[in-house]
Amino acid sequence: MLKMDLEYEKGVFFVRLNGNLTRKKTYKINNYLVPVIKKHQIKYVICNLENVKIIDEAGVDALLHVKCALKKHLGKIFLCGVNKEIISSLKRLHIKTTLSESEALKLCEV
Repeated sequence: MLKMDLEYEKGVFFVRLNGNLTRKKTYKINNYLVPVIKKHQIKYVICNLENVKIIDEAGVDALLHVKCALKKHLGKIFLCGVNKEIISSLKRLHIKTTLSESEALKLCEV
């Protein structure tokens, strides 16, 4: 199960994920999150992975899909709260990671 808590505040789209980001659940990101980013031309996404327990290759690809959607509008994605169990899976994304949402917010140029 994967739950998404979405919040847009001051030009930054906060995405808080809770659960497992696996092949069966990536449709939530690919079919709901990415179209919103494209439609509203969102530039900054802070993705909180603090409560993500498992991420597989399809989950990594879904985050890469978000990164690519943001690049079209010269935007950036930041990951925060990444736990030790999944950090190695995310290395190939080359996405800036921080400990907290507030640290990631400081990196946004809003």
